[in-house]
Amino acid sequence: MTLLALVLITAMVVEFCYGVYTGMNNLYNWRDSQRLSVMSKSGLNVAVRYLPEALREVKYSTGAMEFPVENPFEDFIGTLTVRIEDESAKFYLNSLVTATGQKNDVAYYAFKRLLKALSLKEKIADGITDWILKKRETAATGSGVSGNSSRILRADELLLIDGISRKDYDTLFPYVTVYGPMDRTLHININGAEKPVLRCLSDTVTDDLAQRVIDYRKDNPFLGPGDLSKVPGFGGDIGIPPGMVITDRGPFSMRSTAASGGVKRIIEMVYSMSAGKIEYWKEY
Repeated sequence: MTLLALVLITAMVVEFCYGVYTGMNNLYNWRDSQRLSVMSKSGLNVAVRYLPEALREVKYSTGAMEFPVENPFEDFIGTLTVRIEDESAKFYLNSLVTATGQKNDVAYYAFKRLLKALSLKEKIADGITDWILKKRETAATGSGVSGNSSRILRADELLLIDGISRKDYDTLFPYVTVYGPMDRTLHININGAEKPVLRCLSDTVTDDLAQRVIDYRKDNPFLGPGDLSKVPGFGGDIGIPPGMVITDRGPFSMRSTAASGGVKRIIEMVYSMSAGKIEYWKEY
């Protein structure tokens, strides 16, 4: 009986100690997570203030900027990394359907060129276009669906469309965006667009021509759409639709990551400078 009682008491003590240990760990992790959340928000606040000043000075925006900082505050040992990316350097998916509910042929064929450059099935363009049109029809029936739902609201919505696999989505995701002008016109920032996006400008833009644009803008950022003609091989017959090429637009996606002691907090945000508002927010 004495041994049995000793075993039971030992088990209870061990269970109690383990409960205290895990509880304290959870408390410390929660505390660190809250501190890192504040750090991440601070990074975004700085980015929102920095961006207008930076664009006023250089008169153009590149595709992405990243600012890693170690130990940004006296009582904080860790890293804070803020990444700012111009969404207009990607293909604007909602431009596939015009604001009046018609298929936008300019955007449609440009998107098919992007899919071809990525070695993806061109019928994906039909699937996304039909998806947007169906959402518009649903919103127009008066079923209580808001007008905002007549467009793709999040990029991962593509996974709901028939014919788009996870592999297709992962390949396409870095080059597309759902954020852009409300009139749904297609604009592509040539100062930041990567090679597959540049390929979608025209059938005559080859892999070599796209690389020339990238090489040229390293030392000579484009200050206006007309500067594209300065790139060797870009003549007047290149066939880029008027209004498609831009040099400074937005909105901007921002990702702030604070990490310390093996704990990490990430906040993703899409900020529209022209409207002065946050269009998307996710914290994890």
